[in-house]
Amino acid sequence: MPFIGSKITVKLSKEKEETIKKRLGEAIELIPGKSERFLMVGFEDEYSLYFGGEKLERGAFIEVKVFGKASKEAFATLTREICSIYEEELQIPQNKTYVKYEEVENWGWNGSNF
Repeated sequence: MPFIGSKITVKLSKEKEETIKKRLGEAIELIPGKSERFLMVGFEDEYSLYFGGEKLERGAFIEVKVFGKASKEAFATLTREICSIYEEELQIPQNKTYVKYEEVENWGWNGSNF
């Protein structure tokens, strides 16, 4: 089960939220064995982000958590796609979009762990 959480500095309309959610659902398939079927997505908009002591007017911090492992190449490909999505949909520059990956060994759901 992957999770993609987004903290973004801009206001997110319901229409854009739906579009980005759909595009992230397609993008997660860049990691072998992952699909939108088990993807959870969350958004926090109008979030204050600072980098190097300066407030980012247009910025994003994206967390991608995956159950199990993935290759560095798969993560690199997904980073390119995520940066493109946020630039195209919200005009957040790619050099202001930061992506963190976490491989999770234990993931609980429905009263037990995978």
